[in-house]
Amino acid sequence: MTLRGQIELEPVAPAASVEFRETAEAQFVERLKRGEAAAFDLLVSQRSGEIYGLLFRLTENSEEARDLTQETFLRAFQNIGRFRGEADLRTWIYRIAINQARNRWRWWRRRRRDSTVSLDSTDGSRKQPLIATLAEGSHNPEQATLAHERERALRSAIQSLGRAYRETVILRDIEGFRYEEIAATLEISVGTVKSRLARGRQELRRRLEGSL
Repeated sequence: MTLRGQIELEPVAPAASVEFRETAEAQFVERLKRGEAAAFDLLVSQRSGEIYGLLFRLTENSEEARDLTQETFLRAFQNIGRFRGEADLRTWIYRIAINQARNRWRWWRRRRRDSTVSLDSTDGSRKQPLIATLAEGSHNPEQATLAHERERALRSAIQSLGRAYRETVILRDIEGFRYEEIAATLEISVGTVKSRLARGRQELRRRLEGSL
């Protein structure tokens, strides 16, 4: 009887956990909407590191990434009242960050300067993601130099990817987003996400051929 009861309860536990998280987030969002400084401080503390990392990969510029991170949270503060919960709070903030990066990209492009970035893909002849090779062989100076050269080649290839492919590859292979989360963040369909991801990885393989 006890065992059967445990078995019957097992499917309920994950659902209860999800419901608890959703309730906690809804309460946190209400605090943000009321303008509680402590809630915004907590939001920045929890999310600023990952948002900076995302923006650095999109811009490949630490100063721009810092500026855009500040701008992202400023926009979040200004627009939290419009948050309706169609996506979770994390996805909403990522969307703001990507839009800020897009705006900066357009600004630079008008001045004939292109900005890009991304990371990760598997090569047809490899069994592991390309980024995994960057962590290989750092036990001596020669290996460390080779690893640095691989990283430089990868970043250069990433810089040459189109913005749409770059964003998708970063969110999937670096940030670990699910297809549905990427679709919500970029406001595109899941089918488009998969198509852009496949094309972005293909372009990385082509540009990195013989480099790693």
